[in-house]
Amino acid sequence: MAGDWTAQPAAWPREPEPGRLPAEVTGFVGRQRELAELAGLLARARLVTVTGPGGVGKSRLALRAAARAAGAFPDGTWLVDVAPVQDPLLLGHAVLEALRLTDGTARPPLDVLGEHLAGRRLLLVLDGCEHLVEACAELSDALLRALPGLRVLATSRAALRASGEHLLTLAPLPVGPLPVGPLPAQRVGPGPLPDAVRLFADRARAVVPSFEVTEANAEAVGLLCRRLDGIPLAVELAAGRLRALSVEQITARLDDRFRLLTGGSRTALPRHQTLRTTIGWSHELCTVQERLLWARLSVFAGGFDLEAAEYVCAGEGIEAEEVLDLLDELVAKSVVLREESDVGIGFRLLDTLREYGAHWLRATGEEQRLLRRHRDWYLGVATWGEVEWFGPRQPETARRTRLAHTNLRAALEFCLAEPGEEQIALLLAGTLWFYWVGCGHLGEGRHWLDRALALDREPTEARAKALWVTGYMATLQGDLGTARPALEECRRQALDTGDDRALAYAVHRQGCAALIGDDPQRAAELFEEALWHYRTIGELNSNVVMAMIELGLAYLFQGEPDSGELWFGQAREVCEEHGEQWAYAYVLYATAYSHYLNGAVRPARALARECVRLNHHFHDLLGIVLGIDLLALLETEPAGPGEPADLCEARVLQGAAHRIWRAVGNPFLGSRSFFGTHEECAERARAGLSEQEYEECYRAGGRLDLDAAVCRALGGGGPWDGPEAGPGPCSAPPAPAPAPARNS
Repeated sequence: MAGDWTAQPAAWPREPEPGRLPAEVTGFVGRQRELAELAGLLARARLVTVTGPGGVGKSRLALRAAARAAGAFPDGTWLVDVAPVQDPLLLGHAVLEALRLTDGTARPPLDVLGEHLAGRRLLLVLDGCEHLVEACAELSDALLRALPGLRVLATSRAALRASGEHLLTLAPLPVGPLPVGPLPAQRVGPGPLPDAVRLFADRARAVVPSFEVTEANAEAVGLLCRRLDGIPLAVELAAGRLRALSVEQITARLDDRFRLLTGGSRTALPRHQTLRTTIGWSHELCTVQERLLWARLSVFAGGFDLEAAEYVCAGEGIEAEEVLDLLDELVAKSVVLREESDVGIGFRLLDTLREYGAHWLRATGEEQRLLRRHRDWYLGVATWGEVEWFGPRQPETARRTRLAHTNLRAALEFCLAEPGEEQIALLLAGTLWFYWVGCGHLGEGRHWLDRALALDREPTEARAKALWVTGYMATLQGDLGTARPALEECRRQALDTGDDRALAYAVHRQGCAALIGDDPQRAAELFEEALWHYRTIGELNSNVVMAMIELGLAYLFQGEPDSGELWFGQAREVCEEHGEQWAYAYVLYATAYSHYLNGAVRPARALARECVRLNHHFHDLLGIVLGIDLLALLETEPAGPGEPADLCEARVLQGAAHRIWRAVGNPFLGSRSFFGTHEECAERARAGLSEQEYEECYRAGGRLDLDAAVCRALGGGGPWDGPEAGPGPCSAPPAPAPAPARNS
């Protein structure tokens, strides 16, 4: 029997570093007892929640404990940042995104997670759950009941109160005894210092490299840390003041601010008062413009870049050209964090500092104006992303939009909650079609579009766009019961209002529904009509290229390969001219399939593999599974003299493809046009393998996750760090512009 399906060579890793946690950028001080206690809880309990006030270090402790426990979880330790998620209904989507799982169906995220994680052993870290306690509790309970190999480590200011939850309440760092008199006149030796003092010294050295706790300053440092109750965030903020003040000056000023600023709520916990005092003191040390920028930056959810800050925050007291220097000062004062990504330098406010800034923003009466500025900027991000999606910067557009995801969510939430913003919600959700479809977020896209469409039924251009995008995504999910009515409504509205662009898109996507529904003749008629409309209005983008490819497939499925090849060639030329890669991946699939029908196995295999690689880069499940299924069929054919068919490898790839098909949508499984290759491959394999081999090879493929399946389909390769690290496993990054193989 050709092929060894039982072996998983090193060249085909599932993932070298599953669930890689973010690296620590500052030293970890103290907490050894708490780490040991947390390790013990994780060893015996399946749900552990670290609780404590804001700024006490819950996230740092949880991430350090998760990193230490990683060896016990062969399928990874995965971080889910819950803080930016405001809508409980999006929590499941956030978990899917954090786990790098792509699903194109209309199934609830919990069902998808249950299927993908079945049989896995992993640790899920839910960080910052306090604002979604009930949703986090429900999600944790449901996943833990369904997945015996899962453990959940949560951080929250309040307990989740879920079944089986074990709590670790995190106290501030030890500060040592309060001195009743002057310290002894002796040098401070190398003995152990209280953890709060050690943290202050560590962070102080980042500001003043020569800083040490000595006999001269030990009393002031100890008193300062006690005044701050050992709360790590407060200690770190205070250490940042050493740029301009001595320890004694910091202590004296904090003492003044403590008396001044703790006269608020009598019912607030003293630790919360202290933290607020420290942040308030940092706030007072800022200039008027720095405070104003701090408040305005609070409208960002998650990270942001300089250009976003300049647009959103400038005006009425801050000139755009002043934002850079002000932002730099806030970074220097440890109010804003600087972050690097593959698209440049970004910034982020800690959640506690964002809350404080938001309080002052509301007090200034600017909140609504800034939220609208924020909405406008991210509508611009979506609009520009839609334009740049058709061109050589497509991969960069995908990465940039992915980084803006939390802010796009915030903008959509604002539009849906604010009266009078419904049309902008429709426009924003519809404009992001390229991200929902091309980067694997169909479920979330449907969530936003369904909400927006339900709020406003006025027949506008924005609603028409939202309708055809909904119909498009529902078709890809296999939900033709939703797709067809949405597309028909879009078509009727377009005819009534004279919206030629919406008409072209509605007809185009009706063609897709017909193609999937095994009516290639009707599909061809609709694609021809859509392309006529596109030419009439001068439209040319990835959607138009896809219409060319789909028309070619409709001809191919009708047994007219010459007509099909003609359209594939036109689509390929457009991709080459514009550097388009996402639609180009579908050109590769279609051309590979045509090659297979002509008996050209070797070039078909090369094209199909490139199709899988590119689609994996864009997280497009449909493109991936079409390519893998075709590769499975090609394994049943000799590629040339001395290269026998490998029926077992074909069944391995089929098993992997079947798992992905289930995430694409049921109608594809019943589509003779798209699923015929799968059935033909199965028949050939069954004829050449024993029943045991036939089933065992298939089961081996079904155990491969998405990354491993792609790596297998590509023929193996070197280590790979996951979707965020590059275009895909076992492959080099794509060229800026595609250079497709010609027909041979």
